[in-house]
Amino acid sequence: MPVMSGKRAFLDLLRQEGVDLVFGNPGTTELPLMDAFAVENDIRYILGLQEAALMAMADGYAQASGKLAVLNLHVAPGLGNAMGMLYDAQTAGSPILVTAGQQDTEYLVEEPVLSADLATLAKPFVKFSAQVERIKDLPILVHRAAKTALAPPTGPVFLSLPGDILKNDGDIELLEPTRVAPRVRGDIDAVNAAAELLARSDRPVIMAGDCVAQSRAHKELAALAELIGAPVYMEFVPNTASFPSSHPLYRGQITRSQQGVRDVLDKHDLLFSAGGDMFTWSLPSAVKPMPAGMTLIHLDTDPWQIGKSYPAKVGILGDPKATLPDLTAAVRERMSASAKAAAAARLKSATEAIAAEREAFRAKARALAGKTPVQPLALLEAIGAMLPKDAVVIEEILSSAPGARSLINSNDEQSFFGLRGGGIGWGLPAAIGARLALPDRPVVAMVGDGSAMYTVQALWTAAHYKLPIVWVIFNNTSYRILKQRLVMLRGHAEQADRFVGMELTDPAVDFVGLARSLGIEAQRAKTVKDATDLIAQGLKSGSSLLIDVDMERGYKPM
Repeated sequence: MPVMSGKRAFLDLLRQEGVDLVFGNPGTTELPLMDAFAVENDIRYILGLQEAALMAMADGYAQASGKLAVLNLHVAPGLGNAMGMLYDAQTAGSPILVTAGQQDTEYLVEEPVLSADLATLAKPFVKFSAQVERIKDLPILVHRAAKTALAPPTGPVFLSLPGDILKNDGDIELLEPTRVAPRVRGDIDAVNAAAELLARSDRPVIMAGDCVAQSRAHKELAALAELIGAPVYMEFVPNTASFPSSHPLYRGQITRSQQGVRDVLDKHDLLFSAGGDMFTWSLPSAVKPMPAGMTLIHLDTDPWQIGKSYPAKVGILGDPKATLPDLTAAVRERMSASAKAAAAARLKSATEAIAAEREAFRAKARALAGKTPVQPLALLEAIGAMLPKDAVVIEEILSSAPGARSLINSNDEQSFFGLRGGGIGWGLPAAIGARLALPDRPVVAMVGDGSAMYTVQALWTAAHYKLPIVWVIFNNTSYRILKQRLVMLRGHAEQADRFVGMELTDPAVDFVGLARSLGIEAQRAKTVKDATDLIAQGLKSGSSLLIDVDMERGYKPM
């Protein structure tokens, strides 16, 4: 076995795993690794100024590329700062190897400054967590972590790297990477059972989840939807473009409330979930979202999600791209002539209704275009109308988001990414990760003002590495979504029209000055046209631009 340093071995192992960049913010325990980077030519180090921002950058990169992202943090405070965004990465199923420097093992028992049980700290939010205790175990643990992160269901993993493991020399056998093939085909008996139910259904509906986009299965799900004449909804808060938004059967998102789901499902007799969220609520309700007698068929890459809260008549563990063709073929074989005719009639009726609904919604949005301050619907429609077809959209606009998935096209699996976990501050830095993952596509990030302030340090990274990104700040000078939900409680705040801790005024945040101080050009927009003109200018310029849009501040109704 060759003798080498742990720091050299670690970079060689990452290279074996196909890694070409590492996100990080260094400290004393990472100095051996930074020394190795001084002579490293294949793996690029991406510096961020705060760990939460870095975690979201790695998340955006992992989601947009589908590759393993690597993030190197500094001891307990660094990992602690990243935890909120690590939660988001977990809910998104992002394959990220998170590492943190640890104090030398030889004196950890003395509890040196900044040390902690890092593997235990990270464990609730990752698929695998460990500390490297011996230099010879470094290859096994790096390869194990990478394999686990990329195996379905994908997700983040964690390794604690003590300083002495990195700086010492040892006999190290690098071994080789392992990959778990992701194209798991669903059990044929379960597929046939599901096909029987789908072939007999009179009013089927489909909910599409992130695993459809992650497995690149747009075409496969569209084929099933067209065969049975079923409208397709996206899950509540999708991270991805889980169904092409211009498809005639695309119905957008269901309102994220128990009553909203019930209103939709009452019109149907069967729900087929292709990895859809079943269901994650923000607020409790006495309304039961699932109608009595509703048949549920659930296909997912994660067995934990199947039948988790609502019993599935048929549960299928499988990759959508591998399993949906089998299911579609089995349904077609079982459909009688009358069933095929009924499905064709449903297809015609649904596409006509959806087309009319879509045009009415766009007309409503266009009618608001002249109002100031800017109305969210009007700005979303205008952005959707002017973006290039290959644009990648990052969305974290919370209270302004309703309608975004219907007004902005997302027709390929890498075209639209949103915040599923709910830990705000993700969107601004996630756009940097997406741009690094997809360097040949324009990236536009729509971010709320409250969210932007959590991770605004990320702008420096974009400036430093000269990454062309357009950020649009939907600035309503408040935590508007909290106001909306507080109004729903019908309590003192609504009656007094007073919202404590929810105003971002006195002073207002100067996003233009803040962005410029971090090296990013910025402009203000007072109208929809101002905003779209600036977006077009930013896309054409080949450099980053932040646009602070003066948004409507009302919060009623939800």
